[in-house]
Amino acid sequence: MTRDDIIKLAMRAGIAPLMTNKPVMYPSPDAIERFATLVAAREREACAKWFERRSDQPFYGRHVAAAIRERGGQ
Repeated sequence: MTRDDIIKLAMRAGIAPLMTNKPVMYPSPDAIERFATLVAAREREACAKWFERRSDQPFYGRHVAAAIRERGGQ
């Protein structure tokens, strides 16, 4: 994940980027939780896609990818 990706996810979660010419505002606990959820979902999807592409056994790769994606619903 790139720095820009992280900033976009933070903004989606309601965490405004810190500006040097404005007062620093700390994100709410809810915004931090939303950000963590978005980051975790992004990483799970990246892992699932890796298994789908790289597995020597496509059947196994699809099952592992599905299990990884399923963890997002917990």
